[in-house]
Amino acid sequence: MANPPIRGYSLPTILRHGPGAVAALPDAVAELGLRRPMIVTDTGVARAGLLERITRPLDAAGQAFLVFTEVVPNPPAALVDRGARVYRDEQCDGLIGLGGGSSLDTAKAIGVVAANGGSILDYRWAAPQPIRRRIPPTIAIPTTAGTGSEVTLWAVITDPERQVKFNVGGTADIGPWLALLDPELTLGLPPRITAATGMDALAHAVECYTCDYAQPLTDATALLAMEYVGQYLHVAFASGNDIEARYKMMMAAMLGGMSYGTESAGAAHAMSQSAGGIHDVPHGDLTARLLAPVMEYNCPAAPHKFARIAQALGEDIHGLTVERAAEKAVAAVYRLTEELRIPTLQDLGFTEEEIPHLAKIAEEDPQTIGNPRPIDRQGYEKLWRRAMSVRP
Repeated sequence: MANPPIRGYSLPTILRHGPGAVAALPDAVAELGLRRPMIVTDTGVARAGLLERITRPLDAAGQAFLVFTEVVPNPPAALVDRGARVYRDEQCDGLIGLGGGSSLDTAKAIGVVAANGGSILDYRWAAPQPIRRRIPPTIAIPTTAGTGSEVTLWAVITDPERQVKFNVGGTADIGPWLALLDPELTLGLPPRITAATGMDALAHAVECYTCDYAQPLTDATALLAMEYVGQYLHVAFASGNDIEARYKMMMAAMLGGMSYGTESAGAAHAMSQSAGGIHDVPHGDLTARLLAPVMEYNCPAAPHKFARIAQALGEDIHGLTVERAAEKAVAAVYRLTEELRIPTLQDLGFTEEEIPHLAKIAEEDPQTIGNPRPIDRQGYEKLWRRAMSVRP
């Protein structure tokens, strides 16, 4: 066997997790020596009372802070640059990201600009790495269980002018300094958001486990993430106040995020990330609809890994050939997508007339490179047609 490529792994983020973990925020702020952190979140989080859950203890501790609630889904570059200006003008010295992946990605991206200058458009991932300085002390507090952005070394930002999303990161310098994972913040999360974010966590795990960049440590985190999704996503979807299910799904999202490392995923994320620049739709819904078709396409390239995915998802593969066991993984994800009532691509606004362009931008997305089975523009056209053909 040829020598395997040299891989590396960095996790710069300290993790504190469990019910009530957010109560440690004032101490964490003090430990990091922050005098005036900027809380980055969105109005939905504020209306839900989650913002007050963290500002109340900060007020009680006499801690100064600034609140920035301008985050929107699929955050645009201009929003990040505006946040960085506010950060500098208000003389902040750290960041607290509170919310789903958009809020956490925005906080990390603001940190990149605050530390390195310029515009976030200057830090689109490329070689050589454009990020030269670590982001300011940053605390990530997720309120959903999906992106794992609290531990990933990436932020995904939208460029509306070019109608594309782009990656910033691939370096430990963008990683949050601390993540507080408190499942109590996800209690009562609506079923649709639970489903979409949970499927995103599954997609991270599946794609990172099967991609060409896989390595033993990321395989381990990805497999456990899949097992937690298989055991607990249905429970969290059906019973939003089940604290055990919420905790295990939060762990699944975190583990799925860890499985990224400094590299990328595969065709499902290449498709959903690029298409997210065309239609402003929830990333989790879109990725969920694309995951099973991409698995179906990739299965022949890594049947042993897909057989292990089936096992992780709770499928009975006893006595089956590797190929048949691998097929059960694909069938399980198709079934899960329907059981969780994920919207169809048509429901999300996509049409067959858009397929040539969607295939073109997916092929150009850098995550195509890591896909376990080679794919070109024609292959992406077939995948989009397959995904659009699926009906509940």
